[in-house]
Amino acid sequence: MLSNSPIVNNYVSRTPSSQALAERAGAFFPSAISHDSRHTTPYGIYVDKALGSRKWDADGNVYVDYFGGHGALMLGHRNPEVEVCIQEALAAGTHFGSSHRFEVAWAEAVQNLMPSAERIRFTSSGTEATLLAMRLGRAFTGKNKIARFRTHFHGWHDHMAFGVANHYDGTPTPGVLPEVAAQVVLLDPNDIHGVAEALERDSEIAAVILEPTGGGGGMVPLAPDFVTQLRALTEQHGVLLIMDEVVTGFRVHPGGAQGLLGVTPDLSTLAKILAGGLPGGAVAGRADILDHLDFQAAADRDFEKIHHPGTFNANPLSAAAGSKTLEIIAGSDACTRAAAFGVTLRQKLNDTFARTGVAWAAYGQQANFFIFMNGTGLDIDPLSFDPLAMPYKDLKAKPPALLNKLRLALLIGGVDFSGAGGGVISATHDADDLEMTVAAFEQAVTMLAAEESLPRL
Repeated sequence: MLSNSPIVNNYVSRTPSSQALAERAGAFFPSAISHDSRHTTPYGIYVDKALGSRKWDADGNVYVDYFGGHGALMLGHRNPEVEVCIQEALAAGTHFGSSHRFEVAWAEAVQNLMPSAERIRFTSSGTEATLLAMRLGRAFTGKNKIARFRTHFHGWHDHMAFGVANHYDGTPTPGVLPEVAAQVVLLDPNDIHGVAEALERDSEIAAVILEPTGGGGGMVPLAPDFVTQLRALTEQHGVLLIMDEVVTGFRVHPGGAQGLLGVTPDLSTLAKILAGGLPGGAVAGRADILDHLDFQAAADRDFEKIHHPGTFNANPLSAAAGSKTLEIIAGSDACTRAAAFGVTLRQKLNDTFARTGVAWAAYGQQANFFIFMNGTGLDIDPLSFDPLAMPYKDLKAKPPALLNKLRLALLIGGVDFSGAGGGVISATHDADDLEMTVAAFEQAVTMLAAEESLPRL
């Protein structure tokens, strides 16, 4: 697989086993992958094992991991305490088809960190959680519409499948019914006046859902007071506030973004860290709203209960892993350590961009980072970059071919970060990881500059 790019050729020469596995996978999976964000040209790495902040591919190459199980691994790979709990649960059985003690302990751990969780319903994923939260909101209010913010990701079901990376005008993406898309009100992030106008104008809005630190886990950040103002507006209009904490829950703060911001939502959606690296999600929030899943409440108050099955809801292995993970987060400085690493990493990456003369910037908050790749060639200073001053389309404008080549160059240097152009940080990332990451970025920028026209300072 020869190319006219030294970066691509270097990557291919280092990863023959991944290439062979990708060729096999192509016979089964569309694009040879099982998750869109793993799409890499000519192919992505295949990982054999992981531990702490590192993972090893099928050829034995080691990487500092900022994919982090798509954000699920706040404690890094194979935390020993979590592994013991999983093994104990596994010895008892993988699926009872009955209620069990693990799910009760899991719910207690959630409520301990997130007091707004008066009642909890477990699901198998974050997408299922946002779908159920939306249905609860409509049933509770008797209204039909859901308001969302452009660039905010809430899973892949029909109401959420547009306005994230494209179709910002609200038109449906392929396979989504126009009638479904018409029941979604798309709003601009950070435009609190636009929200107020929408709530005044449309009395059919049942709930507003948002990522509380901004779209894509903060890639398009929200102004500091925006969520507080949004909470006041929704209360004023009798509209529910749903915080999608699938990404932020137990990451930006032990109590999630609501703990960080001091704002109490009506409903929260959870996944990722919730299940300690195993599949699992949840809807948590006000008891009177969650009563729409309750058999006795429906009988007593004469309403039709929302039907909610799910073969893997509160699976005992996920429950055991999640309970121990949340217990560790509650009793340690895991969130603080990861956030401190993030501050230092972002600063050192911006120093690198300034030193190499590349008009890119690293930004983010708490335990994450994003790379502003300046796809429109703006005049910026990495050392004083303010993402809140950038339109959301500019923050999202990462040239796809250049981003792909950046990922390959970083993999050559021993760093794996997400296909969205950023990464998540765990409590296990350390000084060696920091040094390796900064060196990999400097090498990657140098390699890219030899092949591509990068925006210059």
